[in-house]
Amino acid sequence: MDIDQARSTFHELRGRESGVSPDELDAVWAALDTVRAEDILGSWKGDDFATGHRLHEKLFASRWHGKTFHSLEDAKPLICRDVDGNLYSDIKGGNGEASLWNIEFRGEVTATMVYDGAPIFDHFKKVDDSTLMGIMNGKSALVLDDGWHYYFLLERD
Repeated sequence: MDIDQARSTFHELRGRESGVSPDELDAVWAALDTVRAEDILGSWKGDDFATGHRLHEKLFASRWHGKTFHSLEDAKPLICRDVDGNLYSDIKGGNGEASLWNIEFRGEVTATMVYDGAPIFDHFKKVDDSTLMGIMNGKSALVLDDGWHYYFLLERD
């Protein structure tokens, strides 16, 4: 799959309300360009793909809005909305906050958010200048569902 096909497939999979296959997402991921941690600073609105992964319900229940990367040392993985609609960093739900690194995943070095209080890594690749694809990786019991990673996306907020 070339980069244009990957972007087209990414948008098609994002639009599906169910039945997104992790295999399809893996193919898109493999074709996308890596991104450097210092290039993704800022606020991002999050969403996920309809794979049926168990973490979808957890994030939905937390009113997850996205992520904010103030600096390489100051990353907020769980920006949520309170009952009044105000944004806040859910430090308890995320077991602390995080930092950004350039880390190898699947043979490529790409921007990765490392959680402070849990063995979890969110790896990112570039879809376009305002969209990232993410894969949550880490200790199997925490992130895998039936052997599959959690796939999500971020858009500049």
